Amino acid sequence: MLILTCPYCGVRADETELAPGGEAHVARHGPGASDEAFEAYLFLRANPRGLHYERWRHAHGCGKWFHAARDTVTMGVVGTYPAQVTEPPAELSRPRGS
Repeated sequence: MLILTCPYCGVRADETELAPGGEAHVARHGPGASDEAFEAYLFLRANPRGLHYERWRHAHGCGKWFHAARDTVTMGVVGTYPAQVTEPPAELSRPRGS
């Protein structure tokens, strides 16, 4: 079971209190986008082995969206950060131990 800390209210919550929102930092395209750009937005995801950035909502708490850095191999959570951040913080981008 995943345990994530909400960066807004500070509550450590398990995944049953949260709602997943898919991959974080995905470029979203508006109504005037090409068919190729819209297809890429809807269907093409990285699905990496290792460090992955995801969107989560503290559904049974403060209700706010946030991002989490998680290792897809170990299921370990590296950290969480506010959803308004446009790219992952440097301290969560480096592999552990480096």
